Amino acid sequence: MTSAAKLKLPSGPSRHVYDVIVLGSQLGGALTAALLAKRNHRVLLVEHDGMGPGYEHGGYVLPYAPFVAPPLKAMPAVEEALTELGLTTAVQRALRPHAPELQLVLPRNRMDLHGDAARRKAEVTRELGEDGEALLGAIAGTAAQHEASDAFFKDKPELPPDGFFEGWGLKKLIKSHPGLESAPRLVSDAPAAALVRGLRPFISHLEKPESPLALTRPLSQVLSAPSTFTGGHEGLRELLTRRVSELGGDVLNRDSPTGFIVEEISFDGNKFAGVKLVRSDTLYRASCLVAATDSGALRRLVKTDKKHHRDLLEHLDQSNTRSILFTVNWVVPETALPRGMGELTLVDTEDPELGAMLIQLHPARTAPGNAKESKDVEGVRVVCAGVFVPASARDLGEEYLHGVAARIDARLDAVMPFTAQHRLLRSAPYLDAGDVRGSRLMPHPLYSFESEAFLGVTGLSQRTPVKNLLLAGREVLPGLGLEGELLAGARAARLVQDMLKKKDPLKG
Repeated sequence: MTSAAKLKLPSGPSRHVYDVIVLGSQLGGALTAALLAKRNHRVLLVEHDGMGPGYEHGGYVLPYAPFVAPPLKAMPAVEEALTELGLTTAVQRALRPHAPELQLVLPRNRMDLHGDAARRKAEVTRELGEDGEALLGAIAGTAAQHEASDAFFKDKPELPPDGFFEGWGLKKLIKSHPGLESAPRLVSDAPAAALVRGLRPFISHLEKPESPLALTRPLSQVLSAPSTFTGGHEGLRELLTRRVSELGGDVLNRDSPTGFIVEEISFDGNKFAGVKLVRSDTLYRASCLVAATDSGALRRLVKTDKKHHRDLLEHLDQSNTRSILFTVNWVVPETALPRGMGELTLVDTEDPELGAMLIQLHPARTAPGNAKESKDVEGVRVVCAGVFVPASARDLGEEYLHGVAARIDARLDAVMPFTAQHRLLRSAPYLDAGDVRGSRLMPHPLYSFESEAFLGVTGLSQRTPVKNLLLAGREVLPGLGLEGELLAGARAARLVQDMLKKKDPLKG
């Protein structure tokens, strides 16, 4: 049977056999599931490690971390996938630039990088004098750099390549796109330029990007218009997940009565066979699995005959989590914020261990309680501040994490004097998000990899030693940040389609 003529099984828990199961709550998986559902495949999306739209503390729903997105036009291949799903307009409406687009706070300077060139120039030259001209030129050049590599990604490159022929084809394609090797423009040692570069870890997933493409493209995309998405990262995931359901796919998430945590991946010899959920005897079967969860979490689901699947485990072990984004939230009356406080602020903490701190203002939302949905609280804002700390910080105990939170508090106090005394709540996800199930609470990790990095942006190969198990998580194209997650999802959908065609008996 062709995919369009496949038997339409009833939706919901009574369906136990699918074309593809997508495991995990990362954005690439949600996009894979939506695209395959649109293309008439039977899809089950099991979020497994979904953290929901935020965590509840003190009567509020609070964000896990700041989330900065580039405008959609800066990600042309992603825009094409969203157009196929009929989501382009919805995403464009939910994305809006911060006001001002970015604020920089240094020990002796505070300046707004407005989208309007005249206002930006007046602000920067007022603060930095003649040095401001060089910064303005470097930022303007950086914000346009992604355009030189757009055409390459429109060509849907096989990235990361698998095997000789894909590698050869990719190298040939790379040669025809010299813009991929454009040197970074923002290289000055001046404090303001160094601070702007401090935005990189918040928009990428590589611990130490070194290649021109990894150093320029994500930063360029975001600087062209640093945008906020309604509901943040989880808002984008919910939009994609809702589309999966609308297109006839099945979704098991934290709201599902059957639960959403996978207990074990089942194999039939050296092939993926299905997944078993916690508190369920049902084995959900599929022709292939797309994993959109961190490799460590996926590794823990391989519970039987680990020796037989040693190649898969070694594949996943090539990824190492180096740093995690540690966040503190302050809930404050809007009137307690300093006049001119930006919606997105990058702060030089003067602390070599903490590095740059990113602050994002959010509307305050009440916890649902007996109501079905949370509601915005008028006149109250959430100040969400994040810094990167070593991944080992989680193993050092709560006392250490409380110490990190106190250091962030001190920096917030310096940026927003007199605000702390009006604070309604102070919360840190790693200390206060106690209800997060099935998750290691890593809203934005940074990785290093033992595998070869093509163009300096790739991590784990999407194809694994288990032929019908593919990866579509943030570890595939970590050097491309949000765009990389979504590109991995779009490519995983193509790879699944190729795989299912080969299984079509009428195709021979």
